[in-house]
Amino acid sequence: MEDLLGAISLQTLVNGLVTGSIYALIALGLTLIFGIMRVVNFAHGQMYMLGAFAVYYLYAEAKFNYVLALVLAIVLVGIVGYLFEVLLFRRVMRVATREENTMLLAMGTAILLENGALLAFGEKQRGVPPLIDGVLRIGEAYLPYSRLLVTVLALLLVAVLILFVRYTRTGRAMRALAQDREAACLQGVNVDRLSALGFAIGAALAGAAGGLLVTVFAINSGAGTAVSVKAFTMIMLGGAGVIAGAILGGLTLGFAEAIGYEAFPGSITYLIIFIGLILFLIVRPQGILGKPER
Repeated sequence: MEDLLGAISLQTLVNGLVTGSIYALIALGLTLIFGIMRVVNFAHGQMYMLGAFAVYYLYAEAKFNYVLALVLAIVLVGIVGYLFEVLLFRRVMRVATREENTMLLAMGTAILLENGALLAFGEKQRGVPPLIDGVLRIGEAYLPYSRLLVTVLALLLVAVLILFVRYTRTGRAMRALAQDREAACLQGVNVDRLSALGFAIGAALAGAAGGLLVTVFAINSGAGTAVSVKAFTMIMLGGAGVIAGAILGGLTLGFAEAIGYEAFPGSITYLIIFIGLILFLIVRPQGILGKPER
């Protein structure tokens, strides 16, 4: 316990905020897809991986401006998500009578993307150079300007999504679709169009997180599975299908990682996190902000 309390320094909290803000994007994307389509997208981590590789090749190799590279990566991964929904998930959901069919399809797309990335990019770890030189000092903590930039961009994207969902006509229709699919359909909501758009936005958010986090951690073609596990951990913590819960879950996991890596050996940190998650779900299976099922 003393080691744990000693690890909660200002530097640890700063590191947790940087990671947690980007994790929130990952959780938001998965929550959006699950909330609208009730699809457990096992390929979400692979969308993150695609965004990271896109930024690496555009920014580090082709020497594009970083913001432009990030925008192009977001668009690219969003298009991949849109095509997956239109060409694969929509067709299966129309004929499938059990949720296991879409789960198997999601697992298949994850394997497809991961092995495709392995063939295209190889096994080598890749990272990008710092975006901006210099370090900001906050008391006893240090925050590189490049990490400050990606944190601000992540929080900006989170804010844009919240404003979109809350105040635009399309966003309100998405919320209605997530709350009651039949009632939304009876009100004239175009379910197919919104499902495709929701899947595209969810995938794009994962791609954005990959494009941001590749500036902090290296990326490889096998990184998607670990990211998917983290994404499911975040939405289970915050509450499946709840946007505020996804943000809270992302920040919680980010701070838990930062504190755990300071207090314990790296291999033990996630063991402790998962044990804590299991105990938490026994007490509150719907997550922090989720509503219990009736």
